[in-house]
Amino acid sequence: MADTNEAGTVETGQSDRTEPDGGETESRRGGETGSQSGEQGNHQPPGASAGDPAVGRGLLEGEMGPSSALAHLYRGEVHRMKFWRERLDRTTNWAVLLLAAVLTWAFSNPSNPHYVLLIGNLAVGLFLVVEARRYRAYDAWRSRVRTLQRNVFAVGLDPSREPTSDWRERLADDYHQPALRVSAEEAVAHRLRRVYLPLLAIVSGAWVLRVTAFGPDRWPGSAAVGAAPGVVVTATVVVAFAAATLVALRPRTWRAHDELRTEDIRPPRE
Repeated sequence: MADTNEAGTVETGQSDRTEPDGGETESRRGGETGSQSGEQGNHQPPGASAGDPAVGRGLLEGEMGPSSALAHLYRGEVHRMKFWRERLDRTTNWAVLLLAAVLTWAFSNPSNPHYVLLIGNLAVGLFLVVEARRYRAYDAWRSRVRTLQRNVFAVGLDPSREPTSDWRERLADDYHQPALRVSAEEAVAHRLRRVYLPLLAIVSGAWVLRVTAFGPDRWPGSAAVGAAPGVVVTATVVVAFAAATLVALRPRTWRAHDELRTEDIRPPRE
């Protein structure tokens, strides 16, 4: 009995001695849990606190070269610009293929109606509108690439050059709220100058040749389309082509920058 009591006393004493340690352990664990919760509360995800000055800190420092996050940003913008450049070329290819098909069919047989060339003119105009819309999106991405090239890479290659004073703010505004930079009329004028005004001139010239030299009747009777007299049809074609020429060639202030509109040949360096 004495042994049992002693053992019980010993066990009880051990338990008495270990209880404070266990309490301390529980207290430490509770304190660690509380501190971890406090740390997790302090480190909020980006965007959880509006106007947090720590968000984005160190991402693009002033002395940072073309590396790391900036390199990935530039690579992504170049890829997006290339994608929209390919979309522009695809629309131009469709217009050229349609033009070739219409011209081939219109002159393959004297009995083929001449108004197919006018339908081809309308189709080319439709492609012009589609390509002008694509050009506006392309110009938005191209302007970002040119901003990085002018203010980061050009300055990195030649430190004597000065970057634009507010290029970071303007680029940040563009990323925060993307917006188109050129109007629809300017985009149409640009694509007319580049591609579509010569295409429209070819189709219109082919139509004039078709109704004057290959028509069954003399002009203006050969230019008639249904109940519309030949004079009215001819006047409509002339007015439409004159309007396209005016939109393309009138003096304007271009909002799309860094386009190669003039042939400025850089002299070779010795």
